[in-house]
Amino acid sequence: MNSSVVISGVGLWTPAHSISNEELVESYNAWAEQFNAKNSASIEKGEVEAKPLSSAAFIEKASGIKSRYIYSKEGALDINRMRPVLEVRTDEQISHQAEMAIAAAKKALKAANKKASDIDMVIVSCAYTQRSYPAIAIEVQGALGIEGFGFDMLVACSAATFGLQRAVDAIKAGSSKGVLVINPELTSPQVNYMDRDSHFIFGDVATAIVVESSETCQSAHSFDVLSTKCITSYSNNIRSNFGYTTRVTDEDPYSADMLFHQNGRKVFKEVCPMAAEHIENHLKSQGIQVSELKRWWLHQANINMNLLISKRLLGRDATLEEAPVVLDEYANTASAGSIIAFAKYHEDLAVGDIGVICSFGAGYSIGSLILRKR
Repeated sequence: MNSSVVISGVGLWTPAHSISNEELVESYNAWAEQFNAKNSASIEKGEVEAKPLSSAAFIEKASGIKSRYIYSKEGALDINRMRPVLEVRTDEQISHQAEMAIAAAKKALKAANKKASDIDMVIVSCAYTQRSYPAIAIEVQGALGIEGFGFDMLVACSAATFGLQRAVDAIKAGSSKGVLVINPELTSPQVNYMDRDSHFIFGDVATAIVVESSETCQSAHSFDVLSTKCITSYSNNIRSNFGYTTRVTDEDPYSADMLFHQNGRKVFKEVCPMAAEHIENHLKSQGIQVSELKRWWLHQANINMNLLISKRLLGRDATLEEAPVVLDEYANTASAGSIIAFAKYHEDLAVGDIGVICSFGAGYSIGSLILRKR
């Protein structure tokens, strides 16, 4: 791939509310104790399994997460509700997810020194969209006054890199002059706050990136996209089964099976070597040695996964400068994690420095971009 396609701006929008591990554990443990007390007779008979308690130390050791941002904190810690409260908006009002997307998009446009008239494609690429249609991307396009077209993509935690590959291809082919790739990750409605092993994993955030030709780039910090690579390999180990067909299957649309769930140990064992091999092969295809990389903007799902992947590639532990960590503050933000890391840690790089954005998740899916500072 030639270097005429560039990333010229990135935007990061962070919700006003956050939940610490301590707050989350206090709520979950109170709910679990209440559940166990109400079901004590059935638990004693072996008919119902008692809910285990948790701790902030357990969460941090298992994931590296210390806190997470949340779009709406109300209700999430209420032991009689255990899910956030979102206000109902009319069809004429901006949707919650579009609101997040617009905020991040405006920051990316500002960073790229671009106006709405410089963009003609909008991709909203994320793990979940709050409705099937009309596309959130088209709603965002209309709100920003962009002429052209937009569409949504759903590729779980790899959605951002897959969306960026589509944007790069469009610029390279000449079918678009400027693309906004937006990742409004409103994950909290799909979190099972009653599951000790997953209630702490996700946080809400929105990121956005402007992709354009180097001929039109006017930003202070831009990166040549040297190459993109995406792969998928089917796996059942990470699922979220909520969908419109539950209306006709008569299943409970809000049961645990319909929310996020995973076989974490299998995911760890299978995805880490896949991601490391993917990055290594991607670099090799471009004649780039691992030692030449200045920065690794990795998917922010679990600190232990990132440590293992970087150690396999480098033969040693990566420094925080080499592989920045943001999941301690943001938790797993699905596809946005690697973009948050990029947004926070890219301006310090020197001209010619090479870095890799890589995300991996359900599917399985893995996406990566090799970038060079201009």
